[in-house]
Amino acid sequence: KSGREVYRIDLSQIVSKYIGETEKNFAEIFNRAHDQNWILFFDEADALFGKRTETRDAHDKYANQETSYLLMRLEEHNGPVILATNFKDNIDPAFSRRFTQIIYFPQPQADERLLLWKSAIPANTPTDANLNYEELARKYEITGAQIVNAAAWCLLRLADDPTRLLDHELVRAGVAREVAKEGRTL
Repeated sequence: KSGREVYRIDLSQIVSKYIGETEKNFAEIFNRAHDQNWILFFDEADALFGKRTETRDAHDKYANQETSYLLMRLEEHNGPVILATNFKDNIDPAFSRRFTQIIYFPQPQADERLLLWKSAIPANTPTDANLNYEELARKYEITGAQIVNAAAWCLLRLADDPTRLLDHELVRAGVAREVAKEGRTL
């Protein structure tokens, strides 16, 4: 809406095991963001904006220095910064105090899950006549990402066996795989 480009920060390209390199990489990004008028986007922000720890060794000292440097650069940045995380409580309070907005995205309700199931499974998918999307949406209280992942897993199974139809048994197996990632069972 603002007409500005959003620059997604790839943590694997920023964080370095060598002392001072992470800060150097951040400096380059923030300088370019300023010159290009970018909106910065940090996904999985808790990995970078984590709570500082008590300094027990050199590793802790340098990790805390990186966090402090990032805090300083964010303070100086004149554009919007967006952070996404599933672990808000792991963000250092020094960062949280500086947020102007915190937007919580709750788990989707049944009507939203219905739309997600319908959009995740293409209309031309060979489907058993007894498969009921409304029932899936009511029965499985899962996130949008879990629905997308479960649907993708089911579609791959169908690609492996072109004679198979998408049915409740297959969807249940896909959903079970997703909730198992959280240590839960159906």
